[in-house]
Amino acid sequence: MELNLGVQSYCFRNFKDNKKVAEMVKELGLDKIELCGVHCDFTDTSKFNEIISIYRDNGVEIVSIGVQSIKNDEATERKYFEFLKMCGGKYISVDFDINTIPDCFKLADKLAEEYDVKLGIHNHGVWHWLGNVQGLSYVFNNTSERIGLCLDTAWALDSKADPIEWVEKFKERLHILHFKDFKFNSLCKPEDVILGEGILNLEKLIDKLREINFSGLSIIEYEGNPENPSPDIKKGIENLKKLL
Repeated sequence: MELNLGVQSYCFRNFKDNKKVAEMVKELGLDKIELCGVHCDFTDTSKFNEIISIYRDNGVEIVSIGVQSIKNDEATERKYFEFLKMCGGKYISVDFDINTIPDCFKLADKLAEEYDVKLGIHNHGVWHWLGNVQGLSYVFNNTSERIGLCLDTAWALDSKADPIEWVEKFKERLHILHFKDFKFNSLCKPEDVILGEGILNLEKLIDKLREINFSGLSIIEYEGNPENPSPDIKKGIENLKKLL
């Protein structure tokens, strides 16, 4: 099994220089990135060419952006899609503003179709309205198949859910997968750990992805050790590749 594997730029949030970030991606043995707002203001079109060129010139493909909030503000949100068009990316990790339903769904579907892009809802934990099966199912029942899931495995665990079960349940809508692992302290607060060294059953997850022939985008995300994340990310990639 092969994964279309990249890394989330938020891992490198303490490094604001995009050239440095691109170099760090290559040092991991990867050549794909999901770019977040720390490294690009997706509302400032004047900077798009410069940022895209930095990654392209350093051999890193911008395959996705996000997490971007969809609030039915077409003038702003169209710029996200324009950035993707310029860089050649085909995915956006998204969040929907509950106060703009159903118009935000209609706009997302419209722009996704126009730009030939897939959107994945990022399930951001137990506190978020889209961190559970009920909320996600509601969105999918009211949108086209271009709107799917960006399954963050760790935040699914935070919601007391089994991410492997979510892969099966939402397999027709699974567009992006964030490989992320947690441990929980005595107060049930999550702590980022190296992929494969927390409570995520990584082997079982890979088996399920293989079973459903997952062909979407795979992104490594790790928020620990922000001053020097690369060694931990590299170890996580090694743990992942042992199972592929």
